[in-house]
Amino acid sequence: MGFQGKMHAENGVATIWLTGEVDSRSAHQLNELIVDAVSGTPERLVLLAEELTYLSSAGLRSLVFAHQKMRQDAEIVLVGVRPEVAETIRLTGFDRSIVMQEAGD
Repeated sequence: MGFQGKMHAENGVATIWLTGEVDSRSAHQLNELIVDAVSGTPERLVLLAEELTYLSSAGLRSLVFAHQKMRQDAEIVLVGVRPEVAETIRLTGFDRSIVMQEAGD
């Protein structure tokens, strides 16, 4: 399955819906969404990841890219991360730089 994403920004919150797989072929699409999202200097970037089935190292670099592009006091929140994707994030220690929460919280 390929990657699909869409972004919406409102009231200081940029939200990106992630579907499918973020790998070396699709990471540039996520980076483009991130650039669009941070152009409005949001206080919070929310990544809805319930439908994200795979995150490669290239996808993880996209999350690091988002972290670098956001204001220092801004927050990145991943919502509904599947266990296999969460494991990739935890293994790198990047979970200490973002907030991961269950869907519906």
